[in-house]
Amino acid sequence: MENSFEALITTYIDGKVGISENFLTTELSNNLRQNILNLQSKSLLKAAGIGNADMISYDSEIRSDSIYWLDKKHNDPFENQFFEQMEAFILYLNESCYTGITDYEFHYALYEEGDFYLQHLDQFKSNPSRKYSIISYLNPDWQMSDGGELQIHQNGVDQKISPNAGKTVFFKSDELLHEVLLTNKTRMSITGWLKCDSIL
Repeated sequence: MENSFEALITTYIDGKVGISENFLTTELSNNLRQNILNLQSKSLLKAAGIGNADMISYDSEIRSDSIYWLDKKHNDPFENQFFEQMEAFILYLNESCYTGITDYEFHYALYEEGDFYLQHLDQFKSNPSRKYSIISYLNPDWQMSDGGELQIHQNGVDQKISPNAGKTVFFKSDELLHEVLLTNKTRMSITGWLKCDSIL
C-alpha cells in the first residue's frame, strides 16, 4: 500500500500531477463500481451541480455527469474500505509532506455515453478548504477509443490521463485547470478532495 502512496507523492512532486496505477485493488474497484451500478438502478444518482452548496447551479452545457456522495453513515463495507485507505494515505501524506490535511469528501461520479465536464478548477473562490483533488477510476478494460480522459492543462501542455480501473490521480485543487473529455462509454470514478480548515 505504501508503494502506491509513494507513487502518488513522487509523481506529484515531479510534475504537479500524482498518478498511481494500482492505488485500488481490482476487487475493491469492482465492488465500488457495482455500488454505482446499484445506485443507478435505484435512480439515486443525481445531476452534478457547479459551485458549492451555498451557490450551486446546474448547467448540462458545462457538466453532464451524475453523482452520489459517499458517507460513513451508509455503513457500506466497500465505501468503508475505501475510506480506510484514504485515511491511511492522508496520514502518510501529512507525515511525509506536512500538508496538514484534516478532512475529506468524496462522491461517486457516473458519466454516460456523450457526457463531459468542461475546463474548471476544483477550489471554490468563497471557500479555500479544498487543498488536493484525488480521483480513483473504476473502469476495467478501458480503451483509447472510449474517450473520457481527464485532460489537465499546465504551462501550455495538455496531459491526457485515461480512466483505467485502479488508477488514482492527485493534484492541487487551486492550481490546475482540467476537464473530462467526451466519453464514448459509461465511465465511473470516485472523485474527492482532501481538505484543511486553515489556509496553508
